[in-house]
Amino acid sequence: MRGRAGEFLTADLALGLARAAVTLAPDSRPQVLIVRDTRESGEMLEAAIAAGVTAAGGDAFLAGVLPTPAAPLLVRRHGLGLAAVISASHNLYEDNGIKLFAADGFKLDDETEHEIERELERQPRRPERIGGVRRLRGALEDYVSELHSRFAELDLTGRRFVLDTANGATYRAAPEIFRLLGADVDLIADAPDGRNINAGCGSTHLQAIAAAIARRDYDAGFAFDGDGDRVLALDRDGQVVDGDELIALAAVHMRDRGGLTGGGVVVTVMTNYGFHAAMRELGIEVATTAVGDRYVLDELRRRGWVLGGEQSGHIINLGLGPSGDGIASALLALEALGDRDLRDRSAMHKLPQRLVNIRASDRANLVAAMAHEAVQHAIADADAALGGRGRVLVRASGTEPLIRVMVEAPSEQETDEVCARLARVVESALGG
Repeated sequence: MRGRAGEFLTADLALGLARAAVTLAPDSRPQVLIVRDTRESGEMLEAAIAAGVTAAGGDAFLAGVLPTPAAPLLVRRHGLGLAAVISASHNLYEDNGIKLFAADGFKLDDETEHEIERELERQPRRPERIGGVRRLRGALEDYVSELHSRFAELDLTGRRFVLDTANGATYRAAPEIFRLLGADVDLIADAPDGRNINAGCGSTHLQAIAAAIARRDYDAGFAFDGDGDRVLALDRDGQVVDGDELIALAAVHMRDRGGLTGGGVVVTVMTNYGFHAAMRELGIEVATTAVGDRYVLDELRRRGWVLGGEQSGHIINLGLGPSGDGIASALLALEALGDRDLRDRSAMHKLPQRLVNIRASDRANLVAAMAHEAVQHAIADADAALGGRGRVLVRASGTEPLIRVMVEAPSEQETDEVCARLARVVESALGG
């Protein structure tokens, strides 16, 4: 659930959602963890969710500002029944959202979510007792302790990093664990004021961290998003290292250490062709899903694998936790590199990629263009011309009336030319 705070996502809606979720919980007195990021609407929604929990007979435990991945770890650590995370991830402060995690640390399944929606429409039931609200002391320390336990052998002594915490949920946890492991850390976007989360900073706006690296000699930089489930890296030369490259580093490292359960990795259709080529050469199987971390997680669980993620830097390692964790992913990349520098990474060769978004007048126009014979022929011709040296992806956006044309090829020139040809055909099919 995500939208404009105070308009779509109101206190009333948050209260009702929490009450419905607790009413349906199998436990007669559910213990519910509440975590939030730094948005100004977070405290309002925190109070509303706590009210809904207690009104349904549950107990609310307020953990304050923490990265999203801390929630499933803390639910498991403390044996709680449910977690609610209040965050709109990489969106600006005006938006907010609510994510629910079950007692096993995984997000609720579709059927449970649908049942909660149905419960929202029913008359509230009177509980046998009213629940209580309390602070969960030491939540930040518990999360950092979990990270330190996993990466205790990673020695960052003598290394210098710059971290962009997006004025969001990682602004305390990220520098604390890096320094605990011996690193010298400089911070940018680490002074949240309720309205500056993701504003010109973080993993969706890399200009600030690139400028910092240009001014000073760092081993690397890491930029997190507002709720801390994503990370992108920059090497000492300021070159962006996206999720594809970070997953490739992790896959090779985990395979070499015997930790790549099932011998495969799950990625999405947006993953660079160079990733597939590198994994094929290394004998690592790759499964591909639609865009979205939920699809990646579902496929991991279905196959019994542990590693997957997205180009955006949302990386899931089920050996660490059941959700994306930007801080853990950054540390895993450094562990994978060992004594090597990030600019000397060699897990994959990334092909040039071009993405063009072409707007349709409406959904019907979009569907008709996608099925147009000329578009299908153009896609087939482009694939044939690349002959296995790259790839073409033309897909309809799931959230906007857009057709996304993506091309990857060995050279910048060929990538641009193929993408331009395809875009012209799509525009013609749309009537542009």
